[in-house]
Amino acid sequence: MHRWTTGELSKQRNISVRTLRYYDQINLLTPSFKDTHGKRYYSEDDLFKLEKIMILKSLSLPLEDIRGMLDKLSYKQILISHYNYLQEQLSEIQTSISNTTTLINLMDLEESLSWERVSELVQNSQKNHKKWLNYFQEHEQVILENTLPNLSNNDKTTHQYISLLRRIEWCIKHNIKPESEEGFQIASELIEVSNTSFSENTELADKFWEVRKLPAEETGLFPIEEDVLEFVERCIAYVSN
Repeated sequence: MHRWTTGELSKQRNISVRTLRYYDQINLLTPSFKDTHGKRYYSEDDLFKLEKIMILKSLSLPLEDIRGMLDKLSYKQILISHYNYLQEQLSEIQTSISNTTTLINLMDLEESLSWERVSELVQNSQKNHKKWLNYFQEHEQVILENTLPNLSNNDKTTHQYISLLRRIEWCIKHNIKPESEEGFQIASELIEVSNTSFSENTELADKFWEVRKLPAEETGLFPIEEDVLEFVERCIAYVSN
């Protein structure tokens, strides 16, 4: 049967000798074997006990609570608790990534983004989260949720739409008409991206466009100015004629 000294266990489990000696001092983890010279060694059972301690400690539990739980919970029960804890942490991290991505994309959409504007957009999004889905049947909702761009995503399609919106806003600012060469190019790219997003389901695309034109407070969608929506309709009509 293999046994480990304090130094060997320290290296193997990447835990300081000082910490192991402290655990021994408070009777949290005491080496279970002593040789004829009085030197103490950790057994395989001690290693499993140390694993329990380290996992429970990662859950931010105080050592006193850990001491009371060691003999009550099996190794599997502790692993399951740790798994659930990691899932919660993962969910929080994913939410944080999503929120940060949204802010990055909002800054790409708006040159100067004030805190008041951020707060307004976030509150509107939380209050009316995905209310636009109510305008569609269940099978349509599945398609739209999986394909439409989302400001909380960092995907190619979302960036394409953001780029197109910026170009439209630039055209409006510089009095470039939708019925122009630039308008033609924007419309062509919009149609191409739309066909990809909606899998060339023009009926669903048209239906979403009608919802897109509704007030943002009703749909929860990112608010787009009326002059931008008008530019889109005119430049697409120009391409289609």
